[in-house]
Amino acid sequence: MALYQTREVIDRLQRLHAGVSCRIEVIRTTGDKIADLPLSRIGDTGVFVRQIEQALIDGRIDLAVHSAKDLPSETVPGLCVAAYPARENPADALVSRVSGLGQLPAGARIGTSSVRRKAQLLHVRPDLDVVDLRGNLDTRLAKLDGGQCDAIVVACAGLTRMGWHGRATEILSWDVCLPAAGQGALAVQCRLEDAVCDLVRSIDDALTRSCVTAEKTFVARLGAGCRTPVAALAVCEGDRLRLDGLVAAVDGSRLVRRTEFGDPRHPEEVGRRLADWFMRSSARELVEDARVEDDRGPEPW
Repeated sequence: MALYQTREVIDRLQRLHAGVSCRIEVIRTTGDKIADLPLSRIGDTGVFVRQIEQALIDGRIDLAVHSAKDLPSETVPGLCVAAYPARENPADALVSRVSGLGQLPAGARIGTSSVRRKAQLLHVRPDLDVVDLRGNLDTRLAKLDGGQCDAIVVACAGLTRMGWHGRATEILSWDVCLPAAGQGALAVQCRLEDAVCDLVRSIDDALTRSCVTAEKTFVARLGAGCRTPVAALAVCEGDRLRLDGLVAAVDGSRLVRRTEFGDPRHPEEVGRRLADWFMRSSARELVEDARVEDDRGPEPW
């Protein structure tokens, strides 16, 4: 997936700038190396980016391509996100050997590594058996085809980028499964004041940047950790930005959701207002319960 995303960025740059030459360097991150544990048990929100950011700082690479949802909200000194290219569909997709979500039989096994997806699935279908499933997209699809699960939930954007959109049994509505902050978007990171920044900024999409910024601000201000089922999606409706946020209990038994509107030119303000409402609501207890689990640290691996 990372290679497909990187090639997408290179293709965008080369379409705008004739003669641009790029060499891809593959860097395996902690998240790539530890494929047998649920992400929530690794206990690190930067598991897919930290080694790549260090390579940028060290000058081994000139730009880094990340899934925006994997990039922590905190800015690393000396680095910047020079571009958020136009976003793919941020929704989640159900890929099933049986049927759509509403028709799955009680006890059907649904694979996902995301506490966010698990909580929302259990909220609408508490009779399902949601099991941990890690691995690259092709690995997860192979596990589904091999009968380890009856269905899996993955990002629609991943299927599209790999050319496997036809595998989706159902695109889950945002009412059923609100996406992760930044899902479907790419983030291209560079060193501050590096000459390559001007080149990369040419593929920045202002709408995507505004939406992802609002979503990331919401999650950061909540102080939500990797064990918190939290979701956020921003879209522009005419001249206003709509931001939907959600916090849930891991077992799906409790769920708080709210929408905030604001100026797309000031996405941070919209994200802050929504997060502040959540922390005045019953969602605060859900966030603080998850923080206790985060403070215990990752399990040994």
